[in-house]
Amino acid sequence: HKTISGCWTLGCQRLDTRLCFMGCQLQSFHNNQRRGGSKPRRFQSSGINAEYGLPKKPFSEKIIERIYYKEIGHRFPIRRIMLLEFSQYLELYLWPNFNPGRLSPAYIMSIVMIINEKFRQKVPVWKVFRDHPSQVPLFFHAVKEAIKEFNDQFSLKEQTVLLIFLIHCYNSLEEDVVRVHIQHTVSLRIWRCLLPSKLSSLLEKNPRLNKRWNNLHKAEQKLGARERGLRENDYVFLHKLIHKYFAVLEEIPADGFVTMEEVNFAERFLELCIDLQAQLPTRRFFNTLLLDMHVIVRSAQSNLAQREQEGHLFCQLLKMVKFYSKFEIDDLEGNPLTETQMLSHHYDNVLSLQKQCFAHFKELEELALANISQVDSRESLTTYLRSLNNRRLHELAHHLNLLEPYGEAKYKSSFILEVIVSYHETRMSQMDEINAMPLYPTEEILWDENVVPNEFFSGEGCLALPKLNLQFLTLHDYLLRNFNLFRLETMYEIRQDVEDAVLRLCPFLASDQSTQFSGWARMALPVSKFAIVEVAKPHVGKNHPSRVRADVTINLDIRRNIATEWDSLRKHDVCFLLTIDALSTSPTYSARKPFLDQVRVRYLRGCEVEGYLDEEGRVVAEGFEKPDYKTRMRTVRLHLDVNQYQMDMEKTIKGSEDIYETFNIIMRRKPKENNFKAVLETIRDMINTECVVPEWLHDIFLGYGDPGEAHYSKMPNRTEVIDFNDTFLDAEHLLENFLGMEIKCEAPPEKQVKPFKVHFPEKGAGLEVIPYTLPNPGPYPYNKPKANSVRFTPTQIEAIKAGCNPGLTMVVGPPGTGKTDVAVQIINNIYHNFPNQRTLIVTHSNQALNQLFQKIINLDIDERHLLRLGHGEEGLGTDKDFSKYGRVNYILAHRLELLNEVGRLQKSLGVTGDVNYTCETAGYFNLYQVKSRWEEFMTRLKKKGASEEGNDASDVKEYFPFHVYFSNAPQPIFKGDSYLEDLDQAEGCYRHIQKVFDQLEEFRAFELMRSGLDRANYLLVKEAKIIAMTCTHAALTRRNLVKLGFRYDNILMEEAAQILEIETFIPLLLQEPEDGHNRLKRVILIGDHHQLPPVIKNMAFQKYSNMEQSLFTRFIRLGVPAIELDKQGRSRASLANLYNWRYKKLGNLPHVQVSPEYLTSNPGFSFDFQLINVEDFNGVGESEPNPYFYQNLGEAEYVVAVYMYMRLLGYKSEEITILTTYNGQKHLIRDVVKQRCGDNPVFGFPKTITTVDRYQGSQNNYILLSLVRTKTVGHLRDVRRLIVAMSRARLGLYVFARVGIFANCYELTPAFKQLLKHPTELHIHPDERYPTNRKAGELPPSAKIIKDMPEMSKFVYDFYYKVIERLMKEQSEDDKRREAAESAAHRFKMPEKAKTIDAPIEEDPEKKKKNLEETLSQPFLAIDDIGTADDREDLEESDDEDGTRVHPIRIIPSTLDNVRDEFQPFPHVKYEEIEEAEEEEAEVTVLERPDVADQPVKESGMSEAAEKPAEESDVLDSNKMTEEQEESSVQDNVSRDPDNASHNPDNASRDHGDVEMKELAEEEEEEEYESDDDCGPSLDMMQSS
Repeated sequence: HKTISGCWTLGCQRLDTRLCFMGCQLQSFHNNQRRGGSKPRRFQSSGINAEYGLPKKPFSEKIIERIYYKEIGHRFPIRRIMLLEFSQYLELYLWPNFNPGRLSPAYIMSIVMIINEKFRQKVPVWKVFRDHPSQVPLFFHAVKEAIKEFNDQFSLKEQTVLLIFLIHCYNSLEEDVVRVHIQHTVSLRIWRCLLPSKLSSLLEKNPRLNKRWNNLHKAEQKLGARERGLRENDYVFLHKLIHKYFAVLEEIPADGFVTMEEVNFAERFLELCIDLQAQLPTRRFFNTLLLDMHVIVRSAQSNLAQREQEGHLFCQLLKMVKFYSKFEIDDLEGNPLTETQMLSHHYDNVLSLQKQCFAHFKELEELALANISQVDSRESLTTYLRSLNNRRLHELAHHLNLLEPYGEAKYKSSFILEVIVSYHETRMSQMDEINAMPLYPTEEILWDENVVPNEFFSGEGCLALPKLNLQFLTLHDYLLRNFNLFRLETMYEIRQDVEDAVLRLCPFLASDQSTQFSGWARMALPVSKFAIVEVAKPHVGKNHPSRVRADVTINLDIRRNIATEWDSLRKHDVCFLLTIDALSTSPTYSARKPFLDQVRVRYLRGCEVEGYLDEEGRVVAEGFEKPDYKTRMRTVRLHLDVNQYQMDMEKTIKGSEDIYETFNIIMRRKPKENNFKAVLETIRDMINTECVVPEWLHDIFLGYGDPGEAHYSKMPNRTEVIDFNDTFLDAEHLLENFLGMEIKCEAPPEKQVKPFKVHFPEKGAGLEVIPYTLPNPGPYPYNKPKANSVRFTPTQIEAIKAGCNPGLTMVVGPPGTGKTDVAVQIINNIYHNFPNQRTLIVTHSNQALNQLFQKIINLDIDERHLLRLGHGEEGLGTDKDFSKYGRVNYILAHRLELLNEVGRLQKSLGVTGDVNYTCETAGYFNLYQVKSRWEEFMTRLKKKGASEEGNDASDVKEYFPFHVYFSNAPQPIFKGDSYLEDLDQAEGCYRHIQKVFDQLEEFRAFELMRSGLDRANYLLVKEAKIIAMTCTHAALTRRNLVKLGFRYDNILMEEAAQILEIETFIPLLLQEPEDGHNRLKRVILIGDHHQLPPVIKNMAFQKYSNMEQSLFTRFIRLGVPAIELDKQGRSRASLANLYNWRYKKLGNLPHVQVSPEYLTSNPGFSFDFQLINVEDFNGVGESEPNPYFYQNLGEAEYVVAVYMYMRLLGYKSEEITILTTYNGQKHLIRDVVKQRCGDNPVFGFPKTITTVDRYQGSQNNYILLSLVRTKTVGHLRDVRRLIVAMSRARLGLYVFARVGIFANCYELTPAFKQLLKHPTELHIHPDERYPTNRKAGELPPSAKIIKDMPEMSKFVYDFYYKVIERLMKEQSEDDKRREAAESAAHRFKMPEKAKTIDAPIEEDPEKKKKNLEETLSQPFLAIDDIGTADDREDLEESDDEDGTRVHPIRIIPSTLDNVRDEFQPFPHVKYEEIEEAEEEEAEVTVLERPDVADQPVKESGMSEAAEKPAEESDVLDSNKMTEEQEESSVQDNVSRDPDNASHNPDNASRDHGDVEMKELAEEEEEEEYESDDDCGPSLDMMQSS
């Protein structure tokens, strides 16, 4: 410790090393304590102490004080705090040695500082408190004492840090260890700080509250003096904190210099007020105290609020405090208030004012007698009350219980007047405010970083943003917060697009001072002409136009492909009109400089496309062919935002510039990203309507009440008898899933076969099993129903059982546990148990939806009841079309098939007439001809059965009336062995016939409707029973669905932990309530909150507003009961250990332990998984060619070398996936693979090269994982990302990383402890081939140990030549054997037939060449099947089906010279970084490598992606990549980049850095937007121009 603390005076340069040293000591101390070999408060000797020969030192407060005062001080440098937190300073040193007797300010601040840092980094916080709860009360008491009053021991900056800690505490009420220590600060007894008159008035109005008040007072009297004193301090805590806030405000001058410490404290206090008001448990009594102390009025009249620059954020926060102080909710009861109730409450307040004026203030008699509507405005109240002097105003306020009696305190008249007016003035309805809000962004809000923060947000500052936490006040509050956050996050994305497009256009000042453009952009064009063409009259009761239309003319004299894109603008597409002012005559711009310092965005307005105009000025209707324009000029008709237009015109009337005469740019966006307006309209519609959530879900949804209230066991209408259909494979399977329960079954053993119904009594632990026989479906093979083949585990059965019951079902599905199979079986069981109910399936992505839907198709569900909505349906692995119009076509075609069957039946019965003309005629035919014959058949059997001779087996066959119709069925239909069996067969035949007529009856409506739209809507609303869509499609189409009368009874959400809160909520309300009730009976959420959350691009919204929290995760935090699947069937047991520690009890399915592929080892590798240490390559580890675009060339080359090694052993390329944690590394690896393997059929491309975030939900046999970072852990510290990374592999996982960095991270310890069981140098066995017979876990006698990347690249290079030479030798031997066989054949005279057989040996040269090309076009797997020459001696010629002799063909390059041309060797020498020219603002650093001295080698530098500007670095040629190399899911979701994970501020922590590299995050299918040629000139080109 002496060494560590002593060296802290050496300066900031060595801080990283010093704190890392300390981390080693702390870790050593922690490990020794866990081994039980040390006393609790003494460090054991560590590597540091041993190196310096230091003795062991006891715990010392001086170390803490020295760390705090010397290194942290009052500046709180975030990087130093990060390093302390990473070193587990709190867990290993501060908290274990916590002693209230020596609690110094430095000690308190050190603990608080680390906790705040944990919240900022979103890592687990309260575990250390839960482990040592006895010390927590004293710590909280010390914090509250330190902050509630001015304290010389704590500076204002330190008290602001304490205030931030309190904010985190009040937002962590779900933690018992926190809640019990702060709940008294917001309890009823804080009302003792109210004005006595106010308190008496409140208690009189609420007798129940008055009783509780008296009971609490009596309980306090029974407490001891110390406990009572602590309670008293809690009750006055917030009151004193508010007074302290007032004192800080008074210290801020009206002008001149102001310290930011005071401003920050005031801002943080308002943030605390907002958080307290936004949760009902903290709001209930605090809001009354806030209003009683007039915090809003004092804040609004403070000097800080009048300062435009320093007070900007303060005023925005104050506006939020004011909004929540008057929110439409009953604070005490928690019930939402309607607009009528709010109006009544307002009238009561004004009436109270009038009564007081009438009784005590004769000079206000006019006010007392006036109509309420005449006096409740701010202007009228101010006019009436301004006549009173200060004393009379104060007396009026006192009579209204707003201020204490005159004389006890003195206030300014302006303050008293504002208090009275603000309390009694009418307020604008929140609905009206929302409806008057423009949905499009403007330039004012788009670049206001308090509302739309930039990508550099570090988490340190305060923002004027709503937060999503555990609880919400009302559904209106829930929708409002999500509406604002969704809108603002969309604005962030739009801002990025605007900046990119404008810089590409290169605006410059012309000689006449006008703005011209020298560049071009794909997504933006200069405006040639703009004109408003229509301003329609307002609707009744509205003050804005009902419609505003404009025409904009653009010149499409640009590249043909880009012009085609602009010509493809469709109705409802969103565009943006901009007025740009250039600031310089030079069109030179840099992405590294702030955008607004280079260009001025004067105006920005959104608009919606109506369509192009033809040459006669008419809008070209959607779906019609566009006219043949004679010129390249186009005119587009646009709809403008009417609210925004009204606001702009009001400013113009007052003398401002007419905005609509200034536009000079029109910008479009990619369609997939541009559906935000429709989603915002959907949320606004829901705000304007009465949203009805099922009664059993309402309280849980808002975060109140019993978390288990919606569990099926507590539902009044739970299902007691469940038909499990084909869930159980046999009786034994059923018994396995109900072990320990008393099972009754009255059926004899021979009849205890599936399917089963199970009766679950309401009381008791037993159950009754009821086997039953399915009715005979018919004589044809296709009549046999499809059956489930999955042997579900007990936990999966419990999830299926819960899903079949009404209520809320939560299923946590760890990786590989069969979440999709459970979901499909729940849907199948609901379909069969409740045939009249409709089920809605919602997922986050099209890929997941298609996987789920594909499995549903394979079950016993009639496909006419299936419907798949939205884009992405083409990704289904079936030829059938399950879209709306595809299903309509299927029904119409199937109807004709069924009518043909009716015609065949008619013919077989000898009935005349045209009975198969329509569904209606077929129905009559069934009624009068078919049913009558069946009834006659049954009657004859009954008559004979009632006679003495009874029925025999031949009677059924003799009397059966439909022999001719079923003549095409497998014969014999009636075997004659048993009367009952033949009767059952006859009934099956009749069921088959009746199914035909039943379907025709359902299809009758499609005959009556003539348009495809009507038929599609009918199918959606009536016919389909299982409807699938993505959450985004639900948000986009809600208005239409509600208008159509869409109905559903159950909803199942897959990937629920990846869906945003609002995107989960909208699908719950896709139907109108029935009689004021929501008809939903079941809500089933399936997901995994331990994997990655929804993707939020902006870090401020993700971290500060907690927008990444899904509804599924929030329910888990609330304690809602969830079923966690506990058996995985994806990974080897050894690989599963890398992530199963994160789950309660995750085991393995039997097949993982017995299947051959799991029992054999990975060929060529010593271990199933390995962590491979990668040191700096030529002195360089991670690099950052662009901000937050992290790359690691050493790891990239190492990963690709291992991939090539695997291919040389015979591994199939489609079984290998390369993953990384950063976009930059992804592009670098793609470039390296393209360089090394792209043109060589021996290697080819791996199945996928992508990021961990994008690969969630996918898997492969072998995963090569690059972790990239070498300075800090980066965003892998988010354990959820680690779980995804560790769980993608089935058979082999090889991780390439800087071991020292990741192994010392506390959060990653469980996984890396497993990884470090194996050596950190790669162990390989090149003598093995794929596949191998070596058992898993069995080590070969010797292994080649690879020390670093250059050695591996050299080995692969040499190994490649050896393999090729071996193959050539084998090919030569095969040729010799073939020549010998041909020679032997010519020595004998062979029959003509034999000659014909041998003829194929002499192949046609063209045919041979074609076969060779076809073989080469496939992934090169010849090595897979060849092996060594010794292995192939027993290969014999085989005969094909046609009798021709076939010889094994091996495809290899013909000569070693060709091999050298095809193979790009790895670098064995140094890469050198070329210095950028100082005068050029290049986008990236380009790395080059000199040629290898020994041999001619092509140059291989850094990533081609890095050689381009960041936004254009998707460089893999998609024509050379297979479609499988990127995930095929085309989401109709609002585009969200899952690789943009959270990042921290400095270089050590801004880890999700790929956030602002927006276009690099797009998938390959979007790369046409990313190339240099198509997007416009790069910034380098602009610079040079």
